[in-house]
Parts: sequence; structure tokens; C-alpha cells
Amino acid sequence: MRIGVVTFPGSLDDRDAQRAIRFADAEPVALWHGDHDLRGVDAIVLPGGFSYGDYLRAGAIASVSPIMAEVIDAAKKGVPVLGICNGFQMLTEAHLLPGGLIRNEIGTFVRRDQTLRVENADTAWTNDFASGDEIVIPLKNGEGGFIASDDELDRLEGEGRVAFRYVGVNPNGSLRDIAGVTNERGNVVGLMPHPEHAIEPGFGPDTDAAMRSGVDGLRFFTSAIQALQAV
Repeated sequence: MRIGVVTFPGSLDDRDAQRAIRFADAEPVALWHGDHDLRGVDAIVLPGGFSYGDYLRAGAIASVSPIMAEVIDAAKKGVPVLGICNGFQMLTEAHLLPGGLIRNEIGTFVRRDQTLRVENADTAWTNDFASGDEIVIPLKNGEGGFIASDDELDRLEGEGRVAFRYVGVNPNGSLRDIAGVTNERGNVVGLMPHPEHAIEPGFGPDTDAAMRSGVDGLRFFTSAIQALQAV
């Protein structure tokens, strides 16, 4: 399987995402923000960072970059797309996902190992989990507060489109503790925490078993491979 990772000016975690894809036994493919070519990839990751300096709003300029026209078209055809942190912001700005992300409630950048509950295990990026699983992956953002109207929040809840929810601590003031959402089809998922930073023992979050042993993030990428194999 070939999974593309788009690099934008200001991307920070594109190489980490590529490495996570290798750990999941797929082939990472580097994609460039200024191109109109997805190079025939089977899935796409929009990585974290500060694309275009986060001018206007985080993810706003990136959402109208040349490559995003192709990403939007591919997503509408069912290609799995994962937006991580800044990538999540891009997906909401591009209207591939509902809602929006605003400045953290406490007004400062937050970095922590964050517990999440998997609310929907039926998406292309979560099928290797079970609903109700609690996982720990790193979080780092300054504009991670998820917002939507009350009606839209009710609709997301009713349709099972809340993919992840914060547990224990809500680090950024997201409404209803929402950490990630999915589209109706389940092929597009966005979340603020960073699964690509929890893929290898010795470099992930601490667990009860050992320091830095958390690898919950790897299952995001194995999920995508399983979803593609099932097609």
C-alpha cells in the first residue's frame, strides 16, 4: 500500500508521518503542496505543523493550496484521508469535515501525553481499535479547541461521527470533549493529537508497563492498510 504525506511550507511532522507509515509496513510517498499530482497513492495523510505560518487561520491557506484540490476530489471518491492537528484544521477549512478549530481555551500552547477514548471504530483510520478503547498519544497545539453549533454537535453525536473524545483532561476547551471527528462515509478522519509520535517502544508516551513504551498511534496506520485491503 502507498500512503501519501503532503508537505506544506511550515509542516513539522511530515517525516514522522512517513516513518509511521513504514512502521505499519506500507510505503510512504512524499507529496508537495504546490503540485496537482497525488502520484497514485492509496491513502493520504495531512501532517501537523504550521502550514503557511498559520496566517489568517490555522489551515486556512493550506486548504486552498493546489494539492488540496486533488485531496478533496480523492476524499469524495472514498480515498482514506487522515488530518493530524494542522491537517485536521485543513480538513475543516476545506469542508471535508464539520466544525472548526479555535485558540485553546487557556490561551497558550499545550503539549502533553493525552488519553483519548475511541468513540467510532468503524472508520478507515480506526478499525484496528474497538469502540470504548482508551489510548494515549501525544498532543501539541495552540489552536485545538473544536467548535460547532449545538445543532451540528447533536447531529455528529447522533450519527456516530465523533471519532475520539478527550478523557480525564480537556486540554484545549473543545466542545463536548471532542478530539476528532469523521465524515459520513468514514474515510476522512481528523484529530488534534499526534498518533505518528506513538509508534515505537522507547519513543512513545509512558505506560504502566514501562517508560516511553506507548505505541497506540501505530494502529491508526495499520487501520488504513486493513481498510484498503478490504476494498
